[in-house]
Amino acid sequence: MPLRHLTPRDQHLFWQYGRGADTPVHEPLVHRAIERHAIVHPHAVAAEHHGATLTYGELDRYAGALAARLAREGVRPGDHVGLFARRSIPMLVGLFAVLKAGAAYVPQDIGRTSPAQLADVIRTAGTRVILTQKEHVPRVPLPGGHRLIALDDPAPYDPGPVPLLPPHPDDGCCVLFVPGTAGRRTHAVKLTHRNIANLLLTEPGGLGIRPGDRVAQLLGIASGPAAWEILGCLTHGATLAVRGEDPGAAARTATVLIATAAVLSGIDPADCPRLRTVAVAGEPCPRPLADRWSRRAAFFHCRGPAEATLATTVSRHTRSAGRPLPNSTLYVLGADRRALPIGETGEVWAGGDCVSAGYLGDDTLNAERYAPDPFLGAGRAMFRTRDLGRWTADGDLEHLGRPADRLGPPGERPLLRLAGERTAGTVAVTR
Repeated sequence: MPLRHLTPRDQHLFWQYGRGADTPVHEPLVHRAIERHAIVHPHAVAAEHHGATLTYGELDRYAGALAARLAREGVRPGDHVGLFARRSIPMLVGLFAVLKAGAAYVPQDIGRTSPAQLADVIRTAGTRVILTQKEHVPRVPLPGGHRLIALDDPAPYDPGPVPLLPPHPDDGCCVLFVPGTAGRRTHAVKLTHRNIANLLLTEPGGLGIRPGDRVAQLLGIASGPAAWEILGCLTHGATLAVRGEDPGAAARTATVLIATAAVLSGIDPADCPRLRTVAVAGEPCPRPLADRWSRRAAFFHCRGPAEATLATTVSRHTRSAGRPLPNSTLYVLGADRRALPIGETGEVWAGGDCVSAGYLGDDTLNAERYAPDPFLGAGRAMFRTRDLGRWTADGDLEHLGRPADRLGPPGERPLLRLAGERTAGTVAVTR
C-alpha cells in the first residue's frame, strides 16, 4: 500500500485533492472530432487567413487527399511527419492530413528555424516525409531517402483509392521540441491522441469553445500552446483566425484567445469587443496584465509542461490555484517518491491521461523524469514536473517554484521561485 505511512485523513485527502474528475472523452482520436464537424457542418468556416477562407468540408476533402498521398509514400500509424511551414491555410491542411494518415505531426516554423536545427529535428523525430510550402523547399535539409511534399502544390490533392489505417489512442498525435536545461539540447516530446483529446475535449481545457466562436491563431506553430489554439478550435467546430504580421488584427475579431503573456502584453483588450475567454499558457502572467484582461473576459491561467500535455491545472484568475484536470492526477512527493502529508512541501508529479509518451531517443532522460505510477498502478506512468508545491487546507495546489538546476551541482543549488508567483496568484510552468 503506497499510502499506508499516511494518516487515514491524509490518505483520503491525497485522492480527494489530487485526482481529477473521471470524465468520459467522447472521441479519443483528435482528427475524428474534426471530421465530425466536417460531416455535420461542411459549409462552416474552419479557418481564415489574409482574406482567404476554408470550410470544414474543404478542409476534410483536401486533407483526405493529402493523407492518401502520405499513405502511398508509406506513412503509417506510429510514424512522424515533418510539418515545416509558416502559419497558413495549407499548414492546417497538412496538419490534418498527417493525423488522418495515422501519423504524428512534427511542427517547425520554417521561417524561424535554421537548417541545422531542422536537420536535428529530422534525425531526432525520424521523419521520412516532410511537408512544407513551395517557397521554403530550398531551406529543408533533406537527407537521402526522404520525401518532400509541397503543401501548396495542387498535386497532393488527388485522393486515389488508398485505405487509411486508423491510429490507436495511444499512438502519437504530435511531437513537440521543448528547450532543455543545464545546457542540454532541445528534447522531443511525443503527445498521444489520448493526451490531447483529454485536454481539449473535457472542461476546463476545452475553454467552452463551440461552433460560432472565433479562435485567434497567434503563436508560432512549433509551440505547445499553438497546438492548443489550432486543435482546440477545430475539434470544437469553431473558426480559426490565422494571424498575419499584426497579431492584434486576428485578436480583435476573436471570441477566444489562447496565448502567452508576452503576446497578450502587445494587444489592447479594449480592441477586442467580442472576447469571451482568454487563456494564458507557456509562461507566467504578471498580475497587472491578468487583471487588465480579466476585466474584458474570463481569464484562465494554464499551468503545466509539455510532458504533461501543456497543462496540469487550468484555473480562473483571482480564484483557486487549480485542481487536477479530468482523468489526471497530481501528487506531492518526497525525495523517496512517497506521498507527503497535506501541507508539506515536496516535488509535484503528474499522473493519468495527461502523461505524455516520453522523450524520443533519450532513454536516460526518460528514466529520470518518468516512473511507474504506484498510486494508479495498472502499468500507468507518472511524470516528474520538478516543481515544488504543497496542498493547501482548501485543496488547492500551491506552486513554490523549481530548484535552480542550471546554477550548480546538487547540494549547492539555491531554491528559486518562478517569476510572477506572487503577482499572478497562479503561474504557468516555464521551460
